[in-house]
Amino acid sequence: MAKSEVNTPAKINIGLFVTQKRQDGFHNIETIFYPVSLYDKIIVEDSDTFYFSANVKSLPDNSTNLIIHAKNLLEEYSGERLNIKIHLWKNIPIGAGLGGGSSDAAAVLNLLNEFAGLNLSSNELFDIGLRLGSDVPFFLNPRPSYACGKGEILSPQMLHLDLPLVIVNPGINISTKWAYKHIKPGGTIFDLRKIESLDLYHLKLYSEKILNVFETPVFEMYPAIKKIKILHYKLGAVFSLMSGSGSSVFGIYPDTGSAASAAKIMKEQGYFVFTQDSKLF
Repeated sequence: MAKSEVNTPAKINIGLFVTQKRQDGFHNIETIFYPVSLYDKIIVEDSDTFYFSANVKSLPDNSTNLIIHAKNLLEEYSGERLNIKIHLWKNIPIGAGLGGGSSDAAAVLNLLNEFAGLNLSSNELFDIGLRLGSDVPFFLNPRPSYACGKGEILSPQMLHLDLPLVIVNPGINISTKWAYKHIKPGGTIFDLRKIESLDLYHLKLYSEKILNVFETPVFEMYPAIKKIKILHYKLGAVFSLMSGSGSSVFGIYPDTGSAASAAKIMKEQGYFVFTQDSKLF
C-alpha cells in the first residue's frame, strides 16, 4: 500500500501591523513570517474510502477542519475522487498563533497533489490555498518572508535567526475573529523589511518599533499572556513578541545557556515550551 508523510512547520510573526480593513471584510497586514522547527506530521496512504484521524481529539469538526477542507477543494478543483487515508500527528498547539492548522492544510495540498498525481501547478495550489486561509500560501513554500495584503503577498527575506528561540504557550486559545474585532487598523511605525539587515543581538533596541498590534487587546483580556513576555525579558531575552493573534509568546535569547535556563523555568510553571537552538534557514 502506497504511503507518504511530511513534517509541517510552525511559524512566528516577527512584527505584525494591521493597516486597514478591506471592503471584502478581511484586513491588510504587514508582517514577517518566520518558519520554525516545531512540526506537526501529515501521513497519507491509499484507502478504499476517505478517512481522517489524529492523535488529539480537540480539533475543529469536519465542517471547519482545514485538512478536510483542503482535500475537498482538491477534489473540486481537479475533478478527481480522493479515496485516501490522512493521519495528523499534532505537536503544534491549537489556536496558538503559530499557524499549525494552515501549515497542515498546505502540506495536504502539496502532498496529495504529488501522491495522487493531480499535476496541479504551484499557481493553482496557491489559489486553492488562499481559499483556505490567508497564510496558507506561505506554508506551501515556507521560508522567511515579508507578507502584506491579507498575508498572501510574499517577498522572501534573507533573514537567518542564528540566536536561540524559546516559544511559550500558556494553553489559552485566542479567537482570531475576536482579536481582529478588538484592534484598530492604522499605519506602520517601522518597515519590517529592514529586520533582515539588523544585528539580532540588538533587536531589543527596536522593541518599541517592531510591534504586534494584537498584544494590546490580548494582554488586556489575558494578563497571563503578558506575564510570559515580561518573564522572557526578565530571564534575559534580547527580544520578545506575541506571535499572530496569540497566545504564544516567543523570546530570542543571546546564547543557548540562557535559552535553556529560561525554557526550564517556563516548563516548571506548566507552560508548553519549545526551544530552537540553531537556525532553520
